[in-house]
Amino acid sequence: MNEPTAALPTVVIGAGPVGLAAAAHLVARDQNPLVLEAGPSAGTAVREWSHVRLFSPWAEVVDPAAEKLLAPTGWVRPDGTAYPSGADWTELYLQPLADALGDRVRYGCRVTGVSRSGRDRVVDAGREEQPFTVHLLTAEGVEERVTARAVIDASGTWSTPSPLGADGLPALGERAAADRIAYRVPDLKNPAVRDRYAGRRTAVIGSGTSAFTALAGLADLAKQHPGTRTSWVLRRGVSESTFGGGEADELPARGALGLRAKATVDDGYAETVTGFRTSTVDRGADGRLVLVAEDGRRLEPVDEVIVLTGLRPDLSFLDEVRLGLDERLQAPVQLAPLIDPNVHSCGTVYPHGEKELAHPEPHLYLAGMKSYGRARTFLAMTGYEQVRSIAAALAGDQEAAERVELTLPETGVCGGAGLFDEPETQQEEADGDGGGCCAAPDTGQPGGSRAPTASGGC
Repeated sequence: MNEPTAALPTVVIGAGPVGLAAAAHLVARDQNPLVLEAGPSAGTAVREWSHVRLFSPWAEVVDPAAEKLLAPTGWVRPDGTAYPSGADWTELYLQPLADALGDRVRYGCRVTGVSRSGRDRVVDAGREEQPFTVHLLTAEGVEERVTARAVIDASGTWSTPSPLGADGLPALGERAAADRIAYRVPDLKNPAVRDRYAGRRTAVIGSGTSAFTALAGLADLAKQHPGTRTSWVLRRGVSESTFGGGEADELPARGALGLRAKATVDDGYAETVTGFRTSTVDRGADGRLVLVAEDGRRLEPVDEVIVLTGLRPDLSFLDEVRLGLDERLQAPVQLAPLIDPNVHSCGTVYPHGEKELAHPEPHLYLAGMKSYGRARTFLAMTGYEQVRSIAAALAGDQEAAERVELTLPETGVCGGAGLFDEPETQQEEADGDGGGCCAAPDTGQPGGSRAPTASGGC
């Protein structure tokens, strides 16, 4: 890298857990990070699921370099054995970390494009010698351009939930019915949200732990409002693995959630509809929705639909750089075999770093949840190891970049989120999408949910 380019900042996209950790590791190596966050504060996406609780305790969701950066500010790590909610994570860790980084973090900056200066993706000549150009749009609508020596995209996948359609595309009529379709686990403690579902019929689409959480919440609501009814729509059937590991689950909180979801079905609070692959959403004269399957089956009309079919990366603003992505997972080609959800759960993913995250475009990295593409096995601890390795490589310390410094617990602990912000049950009730570290392992059903880990930033 030539001297003028080396003096430029490394742009980090997204001020979520992994993006801020990347900045902390760069600072620790005397590098110059510039974090661009689309939202108005740190952890914008995490704040959107502030009512749910992580599977992982504080000891596993604080990055070591970030903790060192926070120490001079008087910051004290919360009890390592306690399980934070999304609100706890942002208020007690992410925002203080962003504040400690100071003007290295810019809010209200949505990245709209990344390229090589003066080179579109076709041009080879002199490409690697050129710095990156990062285009952004501020909250005031002003277009800006930042020149960077490297780019770390840690923007996560929260902003791009997968659609209702079983083919990966929106079902016909899905967009037109957007006023009655939600793509997040509802916060039923919020009176306005509660009123939306109380006494009504809701279809929950998905087979992951987010769906379990929604089912459990709606069952509680039905106990107080008997007219509340739920249809649980699965694209495949129900098997012994549908509800996870139960009492044998390596994460007791996650196992308890699966058992609770099973009880919801067994007790009649939710009826299951299996082998149903949605192709069309019809709206009746009364405004209610009818889901139509590929085989022509039609469900009973519902008032609301909750779609929890996973998340996917937004690659649109990276169209002018050269990415090497696996055709199935949309993850870096060297990383994809290590994280394939058909083979791995969170605890069996081998720690990896800069080498596995490299792309044909030197000094460009996808990190955090975005690096996993559509896989559901992400762990915050793994994301922190990713950016430690990337920062070392950018600082020229290849030995440290290749060294593995993360040892995963033997239990294969995963992150995720608890049902709602209830301290007395935080270790007994958990979800896998709303949370911060990773989703539960794939149950063999398509449409499972995933966990966001970076802000919904740029």
